[in-house]
Amino acid sequence: GKKSLRQKVVDELKHYYDGFHLLWIDTKVAARMVWRLLHGQVLTRRERRRLLRTCADLFRLVPFLVFVIVPFMEFLLPVFLKLFPEMLPSTFETESKKEEKQKKKLNAKLELAKFLRETIVEMAKRNKADTG
Repeated sequence: GKKSLRQKVVDELKHYYDGFHLLWIDTKVAARMVWRLLHGQVLTRRERRRLLRTCADLFRLVPFLVFVIVPFMEFLLPVFLKLFPEMLPSTFETESKKEEKQKKKLNAKLELAKFLRETIVEMAKRNKADTG
């Protein structure tokens, strides 16, 4: 059924709380990684990707905070997210948005694979015609 206005507001507040909490945890972990880097240790590929994602999230947080702090500006957030889809920090994304992103990436990879396969087939035909 439909949710009441109160329930929608509570759900949004929980979403923001969870997003900020996850971002805080990621920031603490990233700070430890930076500390390790400064002391000469090498990060794994996975740690490096997490550090880069956390830094990008912190930079994305600045414009996002404007929408949270300024009264009634959160109503414009969907418009800005439509114009700038990567504006939202990764900890604030919903599962449906994550799945949509994964589907788009998969479709792009499939199109690239299809193009490469067609190119290889075309090259093979040319080579066969040249040698024949």
